[in-house]
Amino acid sequence: MALTSRFLFATSSSMLLFSLLAIASATDYSSGAPKPKVDEHPKLPKVDMPKLPNVGKPKPEVYTKLKPQTIDIQGLVLCRSGLQSFPIKGAVVRITCLAEDKQGYETAPFSILSGATDAKGYFISTLSPSQLGDKWKLTECKAFLDYSPLETCKVPTDVNQGITGHLLSSYRTLSAKNIKLYSVGPFFCSSKPKPVPNGGY
Repeated sequence: MALTSRFLFATSSSMLLFSLLAIASATDYSSGAPKPKVDEHPKLPKVDMPKLPNVGKPKPEVYTKLKPQTIDIQGLVLCRSGLQSFPIKGAVVRITCLAEDKQGYETAPFSILSGATDAKGYFISTLSPSQLGDKWKLTECKAFLDYSPLETCKVPTDVNQGITGHLLSSYRTLSAKNIKLYSVGPFFCSSKPKPVPNGGY
């Protein structure tokens, strides 16, 4: 009788445990929700990334080579008649220079002519380093009164060294254009020749 009671108790306990499992199992899936897949991950919410300002591609560094310095010579050419003076239009000034090479040897003198003076007697002449190239360095330049178109006033005078040559010594620097600006004269022509001391190149 004791054995039968124990068997019945064990059997009823097993049945009760099985019933509870069945009920629990039915409760878990009674809603009809599908089982989650093992390899499925929950989707993360989409996050908008902040936009960076569009600065474009970095520009390469620009290295500007300093241009060789240009020499400009300016001045006036006037006619002196008695005690009066007036500008000469169309007069020309000659710039004569000496240069030396890297070994210190001097060149023969070379010259350039200014443009013709305007109605106010003003002229400007440009001496570019490209005229010398890289091999020569200017050592000395002088300005000379070269020509006047006026028949009544065409004789150069040595006022302000118009005949012997006005040495280019002091200048102003025009930094924005990299120019040395020399000023000479004013030079004067007259109707009568005058004796001139020895000089010039």
